[in-house]
Amino acid sequence: MFSFLFSCSSGDDGKGPVGTSELPGDTNNEPIEEEPSISDTDLLDVVQKETFKYFWNFAESNSGAARERYHPNEPSKDEHVVTSGGTGFGLMAILVGIERNFISREQAVNRLGKVLDFLENSDRFHGAWSHWINGTNGNVIPFSTMDNGGDLVETAFLVQGLICVKEYFKTGSDAEKVLASKADALWKGVEWNWYTNNKNTLYWHWSPNYNFNISLELKGYNEVLIPYILAAASPDYSIEKEVYDNGWASNGSIKSSNSKYDLPLLVKHAGSEQYGGPLFWSHYSYLGLNPNGLADAYVNYGNVNENHARINYQYCVENPENFKEYGKNCWGLTASYTRNADGSLGYNAHKPGNDKGIVSPTAAISSIPYTPEESLRAMHYFYKNKEQLLGPAGFYDAFSPEFNWVAEAYLAIDQGPEIIMIENHRTGLLWNLFMQNEDIQAGLDKLGFSYAK
Repeated sequence: MFSFLFSCSSGDDGKGPVGTSELPGDTNNEPIEEEPSISDTDLLDVVQKETFKYFWNFAESNSGAARERYHPNEPSKDEHVVTSGGTGFGLMAILVGIERNFISREQAVNRLGKVLDFLENSDRFHGAWSHWINGTNGNVIPFSTMDNGGDLVETAFLVQGLICVKEYFKTGSDAEKVLASKADALWKGVEWNWYTNNKNTLYWHWSPNYNFNISLELKGYNEVLIPYILAAASPDYSIEKEVYDNGWASNGSIKSSNSKYDLPLLVKHAGSEQYGGPLFWSHYSYLGLNPNGLADAYVNYGNVNENHARINYQYCVENPENFKEYGKNCWGLTASYTRNADGSLGYNAHKPGNDKGIVSPTAAISSIPYTPEESLRAMHYFYKNKEQLLGPAGFYDAFSPEFNWVAEAYLAIDQGPEIIMIENHRTGLLWNLFMQNEDIQAGLDKLGFSYAK
């Protein structure tokens, strides 16, 4: 590991602008070998347990669903803004919580029942949920002026969780079977084919006021594979294979012959064709959908995702911008909080080519199925600096040795993949649940996928 430890600078309380803390940097970028302070197994346990608190201890109080964000220094900030996608991640995290004995099965059923009741009574738009939902009444909170209706991508992230809940509890007690049935009914109510707008593609948004005016088509390669899989799997609102081929795969134009660090990208990452996009592109669609052995007529997605993660890692090792601490232990670029020029919190899709010197722990941690050794080294680095990086709901969302800065804040869509992908790496829990679903298998078959059964 690198030779320095973060510590608050002397002479002040270590606090920067609201929601951040300052850390001193170190110009020594040479790695040294030393014994880790915690075993790999214990470290994985700690990261999962602490991250789980985001979805259990700090859930929105009325609905039990996942808050969009949580700022420990400002706990009332947006406290009733529920995120639909993050709630789907939270559903899966709760299943991990049962398996890891963080909570009892009974506690989980009670909480999940509360969340599903909330989703059942929330605003829906041809079956899809909005990106943001008011946790006190289920009403849509506009994400932007025209984005005040259904968000198909966030809905798909939510549905991944609903399907895992259904599969987990379908053979349980009477109460658990009721829960499973409700989860199944909720996802099957999404009118996926409506979101084609009668064209051979899926669209991200529909609004009762603005119709399809945002007109954002779902094309790969990015985070939007999962809506197509679910749309094909839907028993009542399915899409045809042509929608997938023309939409996601651009009739084969999704393929790329580019390579970096002798690793082929295999697919065209929109706007990021040299190194690949932010790492969440290899996470969000694959929390339930198992990429291992997953291949359509164009590409093998397990290979795509592993190469994406390894290129991101190699970029940080190469460190062309010469940012402090980047290297084999400190790496991972993805969308997260960022440091604005004035030191305040912003948001940015960090990636090679848009590298701001900001490391996002979720990037390396959630890539553990693709880069197990590299991800564990990063986790040991984060844990070594736990006094600054580990907060009340897991590792903070982002930090920068370059700017002596930590974002003392959390986002649901960054915390969720950490606990889920660690579990998939350890036991395959969420992958197994999702992939055993008969509707999902039918959808994959319809689209011509090969996949592990």
